[in-house]
Amino acid sequence: MIYGRSQMIENRLANMLRLIRSGGQSTPSLAEKLHISQPTVSRCLTALRERGLTIRAVREDSGWVL
Repeated sequence: MIYGRSQMIENRLANMLRLIRSGGQSTPSLAEKLHISQPTVSRCLTALRERGLTIRAVREDSGWVL
């Protein structure tokens, strides 16, 4: 089952990266679209950054977006 859990996390990170690249995603919108909590979104963002990806939030009128 360890492999299954790892695969699930890798899939989640890939889906999150795809959504971020589409633009205009906030932490709450990522959480909703991926069916995960906002703290899990933050952990995933940290994992992506630790892999060397540059992910920055930008302040817009509607709030912070990635």
